[in-house]
Amino acid sequence: MGLKERIQEDMKAAMRSGAKDRLATIRLILAAVKQREVDERIALDDAQVIAVLEKMARQRRESITQFEAGGRADLVAKESAELELVTAYLPAPLSETELDALIREAIAQTGAASVKDLGKVMGVIKSRAQGRADMSLVGARIKARLS
Repeated sequence: MGLKERIQEDMKAAMRSGAKDRLATIRLILAAVKQREVDERIALDDAQVIAVLEKMARQRRESITQFEAGGRADLVAKESAELELVTAYLPAPLSETELDALIREAIAQTGAASVKDLGKVMGVIKSRAQGRADMSLVGARIKARLS
């Protein structure tokens, strides 16, 4: 069963159990997936669904930061609950050692020698770490290695 189908099954289970907050968040996820499918006129595979989920998680993290700065604890709680559900569908994150090994391997594979080669290394890592690492943090680590 694909990721999209699993999310749809979870929506049905949430409807049956009457979990309104969970159901609302799952509907947001499915709406974002459907919107991308309509925009691009394709059926999304698991990797593309993961990309949608990553974007939603990033948006929730940014919202939480803003709401904390504004002192809105009620909205922080709501966004945190949504973030928890969205991240539950993402693959398990890479550990620090796995990420370091992946970066070393990608640098060796591409023959990167300076920060100018950052794009090549990121291209290799992005395909392997999709949904399992924050790519902005990965970029910063690569930059530090190549400097």
